Amino acid sequence: MNKFAVTINGQGTIAVDDTLLIQDAPATAGSRMLEGFTPLFSAEVVDRLQQKGYQIAGKTHVGEFGLDLVGEFSYTAPQQGTLQGAAALAVAEGDVQAALGVDMNGATRRAAALAGVDFLKPTYGTVSRYGVISCAASGEQVGVYAKTAQDVAKIMTDIAGHDPKDGTCLKTETYDYTPAKAEGKTVAVVKNLVAKADDGVKAKVQAAVTALQAAGVTVVEIDCDLFALANTAWQILMCAETCNNVSRYDGVKYGHRAANYKNIDELYVNSRTEGFNFLTKAVILYGSDVLSKNRYKDCYDKSLRVRRVVREAVTKLFGQYDALLTPATFADGYQAYEVTEAFGKVFTESECTALANLIGTPALATQGVQLFGKAFDEAGLLGLAVALEKKGE
Repeated sequence: MNKFAVTINGQGTIAVDDTLLIQDAPATAGSRMLEGFTPLFSAEVVDRLQQKGYQIAGKTHVGEFGLDLVGEFSYTAPQQGTLQGAAALAVAEGDVQAALGVDMNGATRRAAALAGVDFLKPTYGTVSRYGVISCAASGEQVGVYAKTAQDVAKIMTDIAGHDPKDGTCLKTETYDYTPAKAEGKTVAVVKNLVAKADDGVKAKVQAAVTALQAAGVTVVEIDCDLFALANTAWQILMCAETCNNVSRYDGVKYGHRAANYKNIDELYVNSRTEGFNFLTKAVILYGSDVLSKNRYKDCYDKSLRVRRVVREAVTKLFGQYDALLTPATFADGYQAYEVTEAFGKVFTESECTALANLIGTPALATQGVQLFGKAFDEAGLLGLAVALEKKGE
């Protein structure tokens, strides 16, 4: 698999996915629509890493606007056979020390789980989104891939903190990601999600439970219907926000412009028809539907209210447990499929991941499983990941 969309420095230590801007390097977000676009500035997280002395190795392929499972429908590098996330694979194979990715609908966590590396989606607002090619601004967040929790913590410390250029960024200047002690914590396994997973995923969950117990963690099982509820609400909100955000891509100012058109309407229609793949078009159409006059109150507005209800319910859960343990994916691997099937496949798999995007809480893919924590408790999740990393010692 060709992992890098753009190689910047062959000796670099950090890869950046193609949803983040790097000055003077092509930025496509995996879409034909942005073919030929070169930004004049870098994302804030890229600037911060370079100021700390990190070298950027290059940009890794992403699926168009991060909407697919793990990046399989990149316009410039569509995948066949076994599907893999480019940034996660670059970290797993040692091409780079770490990578930055944008978690908008769980693709980053799925890719990390399948590659056997860590990915942390931090609490919303703790890392600047300035320089992200945005789709669903209320739930997307820049996170870090690395082989170990300690490496994740180091990179997160270097990129997190207030950025006045990002209106969604919180005021706190710095955050402490030093992994906390795992012993004495209580982790709840969401058994109704585990029951839907295949045998390979179930084995990873069981291995994680055994490792946590060996580290002095109390593990209990619970049923929790919040994940299905959160998934439905987030898919509605994500589609609506994406529909609005990609409306700027019209073939006029930059990006793909159709060669054949007779008037301005045909320019818009032909450019967007050629520039977007089937999955993006499906998201746009569904987003338009839930924002329409007849559906707004029953779909979009209700999803906003569900977001509040889910946030309150999850807050109560974290009054009893320090973290939730779930699969990151239902399948222990994905094979290539037709793009016309993508909308349904992504919806199904997103039940594992959507909760963190909906309510802005941190989630960590590690050792093939996923840990959810309360807001600003990344250190707690990373401490549990350290315990999981020691299971083979």
